[in-house]
Amino acid sequence: MNTEILNTEIQDFITNNLAADISKLILKGTNFKTVSTLEIIEQIEAKGKSKNKLPTWFANKDIYYPNKLNIEQTSSEITAAYKSELLSGKSLIDLTGGFGVDCYYFAKSFETVTHCEIDEDLSQIVAHNNIQLGITNIQIIASNGIEHLLASKNTYDWIYIDPSRRHEQKGKVFFLKDCLPDVPKHLNALLKHSNSIAIKTSPLLDISVGIKELQYVKDIHVVAVKNEVKELIWIIENGFDSTITIKTVNILADTKDVFSFSLNGESKASVTYELPLQYLYEPNSSILKSGGFNSLAETYKLSKLHQHSHLYTSDHLVDFPGRRFKIETVLAYNKKSLKALGLSKANITTRNFPETVQQIRKKHRIKDGSQNYLFFTTNVHNEKIVVVCSKI
Repeated sequence: MNTEILNTEIQDFITNNLAADISKLILKGTNFKTVSTLEIIEQIEAKGKSKNKLPTWFANKDIYYPNKLNIEQTSSEITAAYKSELLSGKSLIDLTGGFGVDCYYFAKSFETVTHCEIDEDLSQIVAHNNIQLGITNIQIIASNGIEHLLASKNTYDWIYIDPSRRHEQKGKVFFLKDCLPDVPKHLNALLKHSNSIAIKTSPLLDISVGIKELQYVKDIHVVAVKNEVKELIWIIENGFDSTITIKTVNILADTKDVFSFSLNGESKASVTYELPLQYLYEPNSSILKSGGFNSLAETYKLSKLHQHSHLYTSDHLVDFPGRRFKIETVLAYNKKSLKALGLSKANITTRNFPETVQQIRKKHRIKDGSQNYLFFTTNVHNEKIVVVCSKI
């Protein structure tokens, strides 16, 4: 951590070059004697990535940034704030503290928070930033979180873990055992230090696989922001052996779409299937990830178009955690029927359909845009159809 970066002149240079061409900056170089060009570039890139993701940090002129990868991997303020609403108590330990965004928000809900981070330089950065942000109840420990906790006799109200992909793993990770720390391996030992554990994972992790890998899972939160799933939060309660509750949330600008269901109840939920009626409903991305399709139909008294289409319909308009449409017409899928529509532009969605959006656009020469919404899907009779809608 080079504290010379915090020099006012250098900070002004960083701020003034957030929109600059990085490659040109590297070639041109800088004239600062105490800070290298590459160090300044690193600050510019990381701060630029923080503008929308971490506005509290971005707005503070004395924040020191790590490399941009740390910013890419950290929680956004929006999701960190959501987690801080789930967990509360006197004490929490974060075994994989990183840039400290989650800890910053946990500090609002707990009397004391312990931030463990194996990267000593990153620990120093977090300690510095906490002072700038006015946070006084976070203890910084530059150590492997698992090793630190298991070597101690301390107990906590909550343990929080955000496992990362192992360095030797290529591509995407779909199993918790392929992450560091290996939570399934250490779970029983961790439960000696707390009865409550929260685990953040990538949305790529298959929920059914995670349930098999872990024990005592009580709740699973599927968290989306503006209809993009950002993370899964696994809540573990020591000894819990009842049905798992899955809670979906889509965080929007002024509201949250929330839907919950029990895992056991999903398989027992009553579902009816209908041809398209007056209205069409498309679940938000957090529900699509959760797999609670039958529970959704039963809760909102809607019919599905097909078992695998995950589109819903009704004759009466209802509130719904997703997009709602008025059905204008329904067409059999063929070139003649689409040509008769006379649409050169439309918003296209496919559900349970053999062709991609790109293939449909190219094949039928339909550009993106306009107020027309076309759903290419399969109905209850296994027929390929196009549902023409206007958005409500």
